[in-house]
Amino acid sequence: MTEEGRWAGRNPDKDVIRNEVWSGLERDGVAVGPAWSRIPNFVGADVAAWHLAQTPAWKAAKTVKTNPDAPQIPIRIRALYEGKVVFAPVPYLTHDFPYLRLDPEKLQARGVSFELAATAQGFMEHGERIGFEDVAPLDFAVVGSVAVTRIGGRTGKGAGFADLETAIFRELGIISDRTPIATTVHSSQLVDATRVVLESHDSPLDYVATELELISTNNRDRRPGGVEWDRVRPDQFENIPFLAELRDRMLKRRAG
Repeated sequence: MTEEGRWAGRNPDKDVIRNEVWSGLERDGVAVGPAWSRIPNFVGADVAAWHLAQTPAWKAAKTVKTNPDAPQIPIRIRALYEGKVVFAPVPYLTHDFPYLRLDPEKLQARGVSFELAATAQGFMEHGERIGFEDVAPLDFAVVGSVAVTRIGGRTGKGAGFADLETAIFRELGIISDRTPIATTVHSSQLVDATRVVLESHDSPLDYVATELELISTNNRDRRPGGVEWDRVRPDQFENIPFLAELRDRMLKRRAG
C-alpha cells in the first residue's frame, strides 16, 4: 500500500501505525467504506457501542460528547434513545461555529428521527449550533481512534482535533478528571502499548470497546490541565476559523 494519510508527516512513527491499521482493515474486509485518512468505520461498530453502553458511567450519564465520525453513529443513536443530550463537533471544525447540540426531546417534537440526527449530515442540519463555552459539563466523552492500546493510549487520523478539543474542554471545566473518555474500534485496531506512547498533552482512554470486548484501561496517568497553545500547529489556526479568537478569550480567562 503506497497511499498516504491526509495528515502524514507530522509524526512518522504514528504514520506507520495508522497505515498498518488502515491497510489491515481493508485487507481483512472489516472496514465499512474507505478506511484511509479517516476514523475508520468497521464491522461490529454497533456491538462495540453496546459493550460501551454496559458501563455504569454510561448508564448514569445525562450528557455525552462524541466525535462526528461514522463508526460512532450507533453510540449517538443509543444515547438519543436513552434520553441523553448529545454534543458533537462540526467535522474538521471548519465552520465558524464548532459544536452542535442534539436534544432528544426537541428532535422528537420536530419529528426528526434519531437515526437521521445521528449522522454527520443529520446533526449538521438538525443540531443546535453552539460554541465551545456553551457545551454543558460532560458526563461521558467518546473520541474517534485509528489505533489504541489496552492501557489507554490512542492515535487518531493525525489532524490533532480530538486532543485539541479535549484540552479546551478541560480548561473550561466541561471535562473533568472524573469524565470517562472512551472509544470504539475494531479489535484489529488494538496495538502494543509500546507503539503509542502517551505525551503530556494526551488524554488517556478509560474505556476501549470493540466488537469482542470492553476494556477498562485503569489508566491513572496525569491528565493535562488545558491547552498548550505553543504546541498548536500553524495550519490548525489556518484551517479552524474560530481558533485564534478562542485562544485569545481563553488566555484572557487565564490572566484573570
